[in-house]
This record gives sequence, C-alpha cells and structure tokens, in this order.
Amino acid sequence: MNIKFRAMVSGIVLCSLAVSGCRSTGSAGISSAPGRTAVDIRIAQLEQELSKKFENPTVHYELGQLYHSQSNWSKADWHYDQAISFNPVYREAQTAKVKMQLDKGDRSKSEYLANMYISQAASSPEQLLSLGSAFEKQRLNDYALRCYETALKMAPDSAPVNKQLGYYYLTNNKPEQAKEFLIRSFQLNPNQADVAGELGKLGVAVRIPQAEPPPTNPTSPTVKPPTQP
Repeated sequence: MNIKFRAMVSGIVLCSLAVSGCRSTGSAGISSAPGRTAVDIRIAQLEQELSKKFENPTVHYELGQLYHSQSNWSKADWHYDQAISFNPVYREAQTAKVKMQLDKGDRSKSEYLANMYISQAASSPEQLLSLGSAFEKQRLNDYALRCYETALKMAPDSAPVNKQLGYYYLTNNKPEQAKEFLIRSFQLNPNQADVAGELGKLGVAVRIPQAEPPPTNPTSPTVKPPTQP
C-alpha cells in the first residue's frame, strides 16, 4: 500500500512540475532561460513586439534605453535612430542620444547633437519647451536652460515660456529666479491656479480673477406659466 501511495505522489509531483515548466516557457520561452536578467527578458519581449510592427518608435526608444543601461552603445544608438526616423520630433529619443554620448565620455559629440536638436526645435517656442523638458528628464539641465532661454528670446511675453523657466528654477532650488518668472507668467495670464499656488509658497500673494456672473436685463419681461381655466 505504501509503495502504491509513494508512486501516486511521485506521479502527481512530476505532472505538476511538467505543467509549471510549460507555463514558465510561455512567450516563446522568453522567461525560461537560466541566468537571464529582467532587462534581458524585457528586451526579448520588445523584440517580439517589433517583429509584429517594426515601425513603432516607442518600442525602439525603450529598447534604446535598455541597451543604454547595459552600455551597449551601438545597439542603443541604432534603436534611438529608428525611433527618431519614425517620429522626427521624438524629443526623449533625441535627448537620450545626447546623454549617451556623455555617458560614453564624448562631450564634443554630445554638444554637437544638442546644438543640432536645439536648432531644429527653434522653429517655435513650444518645440523648444518640449525639448527642454526632455533634457530635464535626462538631467541635462544646462541644455534644458538653453532651450528655455532661447524660447524666451523668441517670445518674451509668453506666459507658458515664463512659467516653464519659473518651474525650472524651482526644481533647481533657485527661488528668487523662480519667483521672477512665475510673477511674470501670472501677470501675462492670471488664470493659472498652479502658478498662483507656487507663488503663494514663495510668499507672493496673488488672486485669481473670479468669473463674472452673466449680466441680467432688469427690463426684460418675466414670462409666467399659463393659468389653468
């Protein structure tokens, strides 16, 4: 009886292992190979996505970031370029290429790329703000500030440009400069609750204008419902 019981248990365990093994090899065996890191597994998943739709800039960008994290410069650069080719204003991919050159130790190449992208974005203040924000995400603050200052020269009376500069200085712990640009932004557009809130934290009291009620006409006749006979 004991022998039969042991055999039964052994059979159940073997079947369970077989089933779990099959489940772990899902997605074309991506997660089953020993010694693979989470980054390797994610790369394999993204490569499968590209096999279904190669013209996907977001997937190319994420792959570039993963190869970048592994210091695989050639593959990272290739995927960043693919992302930009499918989306020419993919600011995150552009700034990632600049960051990669710095990580490689090639400061002259990073400067060249940054200047090129800033020049391309100089077609409008909005594009410069977008590029500057992407530079900030890469912690490339000098290039971000260059974008914002260029945008300010183009549109000194732009509330969004002054606001972006104000927030930039707030992030970089320069409250006096932040206050200057946030006040200017609020003067240009007082309907900014977020700016008013930041100015309040900086000790500047401002008031958001209240919406005026619609005008009433006292001479207008009052319409009464008809009376029942």
